Amino acid sequence: MDDLRKYMTVSEVAKKLDITEEWVRDLISRKQIKACKIGQWKIKPEDLEEFINSRKNV
Repeated sequence: MDDLRKYMTVSEVAKKLDITEEWVRDLISRKQIKACKIGQWKIKPEDLEEFINSRKNV
């Protein structure tokens, strides 16, 4: 099993992307960012990278 301490919170992701926590939750609900709910939403750093890379204009 993955080490849950490595997962990021909605707040951490929002700060990294410079968007609101509500926007992060919306992206999760629209399945644009992979996340799992363990008490609160948790995002793997590699899933966040995948999301960022999918948005690149290259």
